[in-house]
Amino acid sequence: MKKKILSMCLLLGLATIMGHAQKPWDNGRLVISSNNRYLQFENGRPFFWLGDTGWLVPQHLDRAEVEYYFNKCRRAGYNMVQIQVMDAVPSYNIYGQQSLPYGWDFTKADPEGVYSYWDHLDYIVRKAEQNGIYIGMVAIWGSQVQAGNINAEQAKAYGKFLAERYKNSPNIIWIMGGDIQGDIHPEVWNALATSIKSIDNKHLMTYHPRGRYTSAKWWSKASWMDFHTFQSGHRKYGQRMGNKDYPIPDSTEEDNWMYVDLTWAYKPIKPVLDDEPSYEDIPKGLHDANEARWQDYDVRRYAYWSVFAGSCGHTYGHNAIMQMLKPGYPTGYGSDGTVKAWYQGLEDPGYNQMQYLIDLMLSFPYFDRIPDQSIIAGKNGVKYDRLIATRGKDYLMVYNYNSDEMKIDLRKISGKKKLLWWFNPSDGAISFIGTADNKIITVSPQIEKTDKINDRVLIAIDADKNYLSREQTKILNQRLADKKRNLNE
Repeated sequence: MKKKILSMCLLLGLATIMGHAQKPWDNGRLVISSNNRYLQFENGRPFFWLGDTGWLVPQHLDRAEVEYYFNKCRRAGYNMVQIQVMDAVPSYNIYGQQSLPYGWDFTKADPEGVYSYWDHLDYIVRKAEQNGIYIGMVAIWGSQVQAGNINAEQAKAYGKFLAERYKNSPNIIWIMGGDIQGDIHPEVWNALATSIKSIDNKHLMTYHPRGRYTSAKWWSKASWMDFHTFQSGHRKYGQRMGNKDYPIPDSTEEDNWMYVDLTWAYKPIKPVLDDEPSYEDIPKGLHDANEARWQDYDVRRYAYWSVFAGSCGHTYGHNAIMQMLKPGYPTGYGSDGTVKAWYQGLEDPGYNQMQYLIDLMLSFPYFDRIPDQSIIAGKNGVKYDRLIATRGKDYLMVYNYNSDEMKIDLRKISGKKKLLWWFNPSDGAISFIGTADNKIITVSPQIEKTDKINDRVLIAIDADKNYLSREQTKILNQRLADKKRNLNE
């Protein structure tokens, strides 16, 4: 009996600790950094967006599944989940409740005595909040706007309803668009965005564009646009697929790094990130189930290419997770006959490797980091041989997808001597290489060439700095320290 009481006390104590665990918004609301390239909290701490694509959470998951999903997201390092509030007009959830029981009259959105569509969305937002996760609210999917299922007046009423309902939730980021070009019914997006912002100016807002576009193309000067996103999309090199208005050069389809500079060509400069790259376990090009599927090393490449090019974060996606697939539900994007449930996707390697990216980026001075391809001395490679370099004042990093030999100019950062490490994006391991003089060096990961992808990041640090120790085998940062302190592992 005493043992039972002691166990209950320990559990209650653990629950109390977890209930008071520090959440991201304890640092204040999210704002734009002074150099207009990153996101940060009001108290000055950096916020590195690490998102998962959970588009159909509101429609396909029940309460128990919602709790399980956000718990898994937290443990895998994600601090953001992007969802479709309405994927159709109206939308239906797993409980059979629809989003618009009385049309666009939101005074009747919550019928008395019913666990409504919006009650369930409230639950989703709260569960994300308990796990320290922001919700990227795509208010309505772009196809519904393109089909004329909502007009500007309805969008204005909808925006007012959403803003009043969630303005006091600390974990909201508003996302206009939804895989759509901004010049398709722009009056609807403007009405929706300005309606929300007129009531809720505490939460940031962005726009999710169509594949191979950046939101800056249409909204660079919009008063409601706080930061930009691009969708590098799901096509492989050479997979043009006949777009009439193809916005990028041929055979650059996988070069998501180029969208950062493309976005910053618009003024004023604002933070930017890739919020829909190629998804893990989805056919290349999406629609042909006979195509090869994107793997963990592909999603890693997209993440490091984009972030080292200057992005303020990154969103991961998985074929099964983004659809929240499970037995009995319709499938798409090459899933027919080979259905993997969403909860199985949570165990896939790419999903669990994204945490090493946020660990790495938060281990060094954050706001002075810039992309700098001049670190690559000599000719750089193209396509999969492309090297991507980034640096602060006293550290630099180079992502090397194919583990090729490379020439690196160590003079780009401070210090007469530099300490060097290799970082493995697939498991977060680091290994000390040695010391180098302040000059151009030739370096290679010394990995045997096989069919396996062995991507690596070279880290060089001014020898007078102590960001890493020679004995370290893993990157350590504040996120990991917080997890240990809060007993959440």
